[in-house]
Amino acid sequence: MSEASGMRGRALFVLTILTGSFLLFLVQPMVARMALPRLGGAPAVWNSAMLVYQALLLAGYAYAHRLSREAPKRQAGVHLAVLIAAALWLPISLASFAIPADGSPIFWVPWLLLASIGPLFFAVAAQAPLMQRWFGLAGNRGEPYALYAASNLGSFGGLIAYPLLVEPNMPIKAQTWLWSGLYALLFLLVLICARAIWNDRSNAAVRTEIKTEPITWKQRLYWVALAAVPSGLMLSTTSHLTTDLMAMPLIWVIPLGLYLLSFTVAFADNRLLADILSRSAAFVLLLGGASIFMLWGTAVFTGLGVSVTLLFVLAVALHAEMYRTRPDASQLTEFYLMMSVGGVIGGFFCAIVAPLLFNWTWEHPILLLAAALLLPQLRLFSLGEEETFGKFGWTLATTLIAIVALGIGIYVGKELGLESQRIKTALIAVILIAGVVVSGRRVALSVVLAGAMLANGGWNNLTLSLSDTRMRSYFGTYTINQSSDASVRWLSHGTTMHGMQLLDQPTLPISYYGESSGVGIASRRAEELFGPGAAIGVVGLGTGTLACYKKPGQEWHFFEIDPLMVEIARDRKIFSFLEKCAPDTKMHVGDARLTLSEQPKGSFDLLAIDAFSSDSIPLHLLTKEAFAVYRRALKPNGILLVHISNRYIDLNPVIAAEAAAGKWAAALRFDSPPVGAVNQGMRPSQWIAMSPDPGKLAQLTGMVYDKRPAFFYPDRWIKLKPPRPDDRWTDDYASVLPYVSFWKIIR
Repeated sequence: MSEASGMRGRALFVLTILTGSFLLFLVQPMVARMALPRLGGAPAVWNSAMLVYQALLLAGYAYAHRLSREAPKRQAGVHLAVLIAAALWLPISLASFAIPADGSPIFWVPWLLLASIGPLFFAVAAQAPLMQRWFGLAGNRGEPYALYAASNLGSFGGLIAYPLLVEPNMPIKAQTWLWSGLYALLFLLVLICARAIWNDRSNAAVRTEIKTEPITWKQRLYWVALAAVPSGLMLSTTSHLTTDLMAMPLIWVIPLGLYLLSFTVAFADNRLLADILSRSAAFVLLLGGASIFMLWGTAVFTGLGVSVTLLFVLAVALHAEMYRTRPDASQLTEFYLMMSVGGVIGGFFCAIVAPLLFNWTWEHPILLLAAALLLPQLRLFSLGEEETFGKFGWTLATTLIAIVALGIGIYVGKELGLESQRIKTALIAVILIAGVVVSGRRVALSVVLAGAMLANGGWNNLTLSLSDTRMRSYFGTYTINQSSDASVRWLSHGTTMHGMQLLDQPTLPISYYGESSGVGIASRRAEELFGPGAAIGVVGLGTGTLACYKKPGQEWHFFEIDPLMVEIARDRKIFSFLEKCAPDTKMHVGDARLTLSEQPKGSFDLLAIDAFSSDSIPLHLLTKEAFAVYRRALKPNGILLVHISNRYIDLNPVIAAEAAAGKWAAALRFDSPPVGAVNQGMRPSQWIAMSPDPGKLAQLTGMVYDKRPAFFYPDRWIKLKPPRPDDRWTDDYASVLPYVSFWKIIR
C-alpha cells in the first residue's frame, strides 16, 4: 500500500470511528431527556442510564470480539446485517410500557432504556473495536490502539454537542431524525470500510498473523480492575459533586467528558502527557483524596476543580497502565472486551450496589482507595532509599510510616476540633509528606490516604453515617442536622436545605414556607378564598412543613416521588409537622405528573408545586404538558403556586411564557424576611401564583403590582417578566441553558 493510500485508509477508519462514537454519546443525553416525563428528575436516573450504556457497550464489544474470529468477508457481511436490523428501531422512541405502581425504579429504568435503544446502541458500540481490527486487516500500517483515542474524542464531541447545540436548538422529534441521518452516514462509512477487507490480500493477512502468547486470567483481571475504578470514579464523582458541593446545571457533563478525554490522552501515540500525569498521580491522589470530606462553603468552585482534576489524573494514570500492558493488535478485541467488563462492574457498583448498601456516597472514597492500590508504581523522586535499606528494609520502613500516618489521621479526626485548627493542619501536612515518601508502594499509599481522609472530615462523616442521621434512596442522600443548642432541626440533601423545624415551636412553618411567603399567604387564606372545605394538593413533601397550614374540614394531599422522604416526614422523632398538624393527610408516592393525572378532574382549589427549591431542575414539571396536568387537577377558579427559588437558574421567563400561552393570570412574590426572622429559620423565597380566573388571583394578591424589581418590594406581588417566543418549554423542547446565570456560578 502506498503512503498516500495508507493515509486515506487511516482517515477513512478514523472518520468511521469518530462518527460512531459521536452517535453513542449524542444518544445518551437525548434518550435521558426523552425519558424525563416518565421517569422524573432524579439525578440517579443518569447513573442508571450510564449503567445501561456500559452494559450495551460490553455486549457490543463481546460481539466484536467473537466476530473478529471469522473470515474478513463474513465479519463484514454479519456486521452490515446487524446495522440494518438495528435500523428497525429508527427513529428512536421510548418503549411504551409504564412503570408498575409497586415497582422499584432502580431496576425498572434499565429495562425501559434497554427496550428503547438496546439494538441501536449495541450495533453502534461494536463498530469501534471492529474498525480498529479491520484497520489492520485492510493492510494499513500504524498502531490501531491509537484509533481508540479518536473514538473517545468523538464521544466527547457528541457529549458536548447535545447540551450546547442540539438540545437548545432542536425539538426531540428533530433530534431523533438528526440521529437517524447520522446513523445512515455511519452505515455508509462502515460499508466502505468493509469493501477494504473484501479481497484476497485481507484474507492472507489473517492467515499470516504472528502467533502470540495467550492472555492469562491474571492479566485479564488486571485490565478489568484498571477499567472498573475509573468507570466507577466517573459516576461517584458526579454523585459526590451534586450531593456535597453543588447541584450545578449540566454538572454531569464534566466528569463524563473528562473520563472520555482520559482515554484520548492515555492511548495517544505521544506519551509525554500520559507519562507526566501518571508520575504525579500519587501526589494528586493524596491532595485530592484528603479534601473530599471538606465543607467548601462559598469556595465551591475550588472543590469542583479539585474533584474533577483528581478524576482526570487518576483516569489517565489507570488507563495509561492499561495501554502499557496492552496485548498484540491481533488480540485487540479481547482487550477491549475486558475493558468493557470493568466499565460495567464500576457502573454497577455505583448505580445499583452503592445506593442499596451505603447511606452516603461512600463509593467515592472507596474507589479512591482502590485507585491507590492500582496506580503505576512510580515515584515523584527517589533518594535511593531502597538501595540504602535493602528491599526488605525499605518495605518494612514504608509499612511503619503508613501505620503511623493512619494513627495520626484517626487521632486528628477523632480528637481535634476547630479550636485546634493549626495543629490539625500541621498534622495533616505530616500525613501528606508520609504519602509522598511511600509513593510507589501501593498498599502503603492506600493506608496513608485513608489516614488523610479520616483526619480531614472522614472520621466525622463516618460518625454521622453510624449515628443513623443519614439516609439514602434511589432519589438522593439525606442528612438530618441539628443545631448545637438543639433548638432547630433541618433536612439537607447535599448543600440544599429541604425543610426546617423549631423544636420549641414545632407547628410554626419556617424556611421557604413562612407566613409571608407566597405559599404561606395562599395557604393561610385558603378558607377565605375557597370556603371551609378547601382541597389542597402539594407536589414535594420535604419535611411536611406546609401541613401545618391545614385547617379543620380541609382535605390535603401530598405528592412525593421518594418513599424515603415520606418515612422521614412521618417519623415524629425526626420531624413532627405531619404528626402534629395533619396526621390524616393523603400521600401519593410516585412522579407527580403521573400521580396527579390519576386524580379526578377539578380535584383541588389550591395546588403547590414545590419541586424547585434545589438547584437541580426537573424540567418535565415545567413543560406545557405538565401545566396541562395541573390545570386539569385544579378547579376552574383554583390557584396554582410554583416554587422557583434557585441559586443559579431564573425560571421566571419559563413560567411567564406558559402563563401567556395558557391564558393564566400570574404574579410573583419575592419574600425577603428581615434579619431577625432569618435568625428564626426564615429563608428568602420566590413563589409564582397562577390561576385561570383573574378575579381569584386578584383576591389573593390584592392586585398590588409594581414594574420595579421584586427585591425592592418584598411585601408586594409583582408582574412576571415579559416572555420571549421560545421561552415556553414542552416535553419535545426544553433547555435550561439559556436561563442559567453563569455569573452567579463563578462568583
